[in-house]
Amino acid sequence: MTELSTNQDFIDLEDKVAAHNYSPLPVVVEHAEGIWVTDVEGHRYLDALSGYSALNFGHRHPGLVQAAKDQLDKATLTSRAFHNDQLGPFCAKLAGLVGKDMILPMNTGAEAVETALKIARKWGYLVKGVEQDRAEIIVMDGNFHGRTTTIISFSDDAEARDHYGPYTSGFVSVPYGDLAAIEDAIHENTVAVLVEPIQGEQGVKIPKEGFLPGLRELCTSRNVLMIADEIQAGLGRVGTTLACQYEGVEADIYTLGKALGGGIVPVSAVAADAQVMGVITPGTHGSTFGGNPLAAAVGLAVCELLEGGEYQANAANLEGQFREALEALVGQGVDEVRVRGLWAGVDISPDLMTGKEACKQLAKKGVLAKDTHGSTIRLAPPLTITAEELKIITDALSEVVSEARQG
Repeated sequence: MTELSTNQDFIDLEDKVAAHNYSPLPVVVEHAEGIWVTDVEGHRYLDALSGYSALNFGHRHPGLVQAAKDQLDKATLTSRAFHNDQLGPFCAKLAGLVGKDMILPMNTGAEAVETALKIARKWGYLVKGVEQDRAEIIVMDGNFHGRTTTIISFSDDAEARDHYGPYTSGFVSVPYGDLAAIEDAIHENTVAVLVEPIQGEQGVKIPKEGFLPGLRELCTSRNVLMIADEIQAGLGRVGTTLACQYEGVEADIYTLGKALGGGIVPVSAVAADAQVMGVITPGTHGSTFGGNPLAAAVGLAVCELLEGGEYQANAANLEGQFREALEALVGQGVDEVRVRGLWAGVDISPDLMTGKEACKQLAKKGVLAKDTHGSTIRLAPPLTITAEELKIITDALSEVVSEARQG
């Protein structure tokens, strides 16, 4: 093989041998530490995406790397045919962190959502008494919960959904944030409502204040499970451990992932109380890698980082600065911004440039971000970022839109 040295060399090879299911920026990361990454040509960038919140604690957090190294010297995989000494402590710590009785560990976010759907359906049949094979789950328009066949069956994103039918039935979609529509959709066969506290893939779409408490009350009164997908929004991103906690809401089931693996290994989980999780019995669900000792050791270390609250506090403390700097761009090449903690959606004026073009220009200024839905970019820096470093991001975006308006 010809020696590879430039970004383009690596990109050309990847284009030739790897499936084209992504369209990344022309940056080939070789080294990463904290909030910074360096490409194969030595260019340095501030990572303002954090692996879609998988890197809430930054790249190669020393405590998380050490936990992984320590476990690598002991055991990495046993399968769930046997016990391991990391799974119990991890589940206990995570359950305590999110206020639930029990944890079902998996690997990816999509697996966690699929697992939650199975739990909700089985709960509906065994506990609520829904007629077999009649269970329905209410979902939201604009949702993003993964790309498995079942999950894309209730997606309204044509790019993710088209040409993958036949689709899985049993889901009813309603407008995001519309309590009246949810109430109208609930009937005797409804077992759950699946909701993202904030819709990340939609561009950090935040529901109106009171929606989540209202949904909680509605689910309780109608004997329906509230499933909160906290895979992107949770684990400190919005200034609270869980995004639902921002409005004092407790869901019946949480799906967790991304940051739970510290950017080192894939770790996801479903959290619920015993009366819900109890429908899962031996042989009814499983995963060869779910709950493996390496993943559990890293997940335990992540929970310990969050216990102290410093990461949540930093996100909460910097929210005002983040919002103020971004809102100053509205009318100056930006149409709208939405900010919660250290998470922002920025709608670039479509007549100025696309979201992807804005991200390309940001990369030239040393900041990495990701576009979504044409004209929107998402900003989600590691929760370890300082006020001075956060200013680098907002200053760079200000320069990008200013130069585009002048050019």
